[in-house]
Amino acid sequence: MVKSLKELISFGILLVDKPQGWTSFDVVNHIRKSLKLKKAGHLGTLDPNVTGVLPIVLEEACKIQELFMHRDKTYVGKMKFHAEIEKDKIEEGIKKFIGRIKQLPPVKSRVKRVVREREIKIFEITGFDKDKREASFIAEVEAGTYIRKLVSDLGEFLGINCQMTELRRIKAGLFSDKDKEFLKIEEFDKAIKELNEGKEEKLKDIVISAEKILKLIDSYEIKSEFVQKLKNGSPLFSEMLQNQEDKIEILNSKEVFALTCNKKIIELAKTTNQFENKSIIAKPWKVLNY
Repeated sequence: MVKSLKELISFGILLVDKPQGWTSFDVVNHIRKSLKLKKAGHLGTLDPNVTGVLPIVLEEACKIQELFMHRDKTYVGKMKFHAEIEKDKIEEGIKKFIGRIKQLPPVKSRVKRVVREREIKIFEITGFDKDKREASFIAEVEAGTYIRKLVSDLGEFLGINCQMTELRRIKAGLFSDKDKEFLKIEEFDKAIKELNEGKEEKLKDIVISAEKILKLIDSYEIKSEFVQKLKNGSPLFSEMLQNQEDKIEILNSKEVFALTCNKKIIELAKTTNQFENKSIIAKPWKVLNY
């Protein structure tokens, strides 16, 4: 389905290469003001000195923000050791930080400082300069993992002070720096300039439809005559489904799922199998208006 620019912006995502020195809020605010939006948000904070993949949700896409978040992240970076060390010793130490680990958030973090479990899926040295005592690395981690703390904990384990000197996020859930829509702030600004000149093609090329969420959750097609009822807050009844066999699958699920019509998401719904009215399959969770 080909969408207009208005539809894309009303339920869309921009995939920004966050520049160094900007906060994640700075990026959101810049995009929100440039597009004259009521709402915008991001899918996972990056510290001001960290660069890379920062997905920005626009308008109605803010309603499904949490479904995109809490996904694995991948980073590349550099760490500096404050004493001589061999590469093989670092690699041996890293093995202790693969899998489920316990991590105490840093002092300056915004979350409560309690020990949490996080999974480290990949943590590898990709380059080593013995003279500079500097190692490059790649890390694929569960959402909520603090890479700076991971690096300092590695140093503590090795008995050497170690600090992260560079960090760049290259993947966040469904979004990657390899995606064709990945853009720098300057490219976004150029697209806005062209839009103000009456040319919307560049902006249309870089806004991602938030229907991308369908890669993460199940969806079920409904009959077009029931679209407005659902938008008005009606629960889902079996007669609304295009395929009646979907009823069993939905009732056996307690996950969030999408209801679509002509491949456009109408709402996100949930079922608990505990409705007093047994003819109700599910109730709305997030109704979209775009």
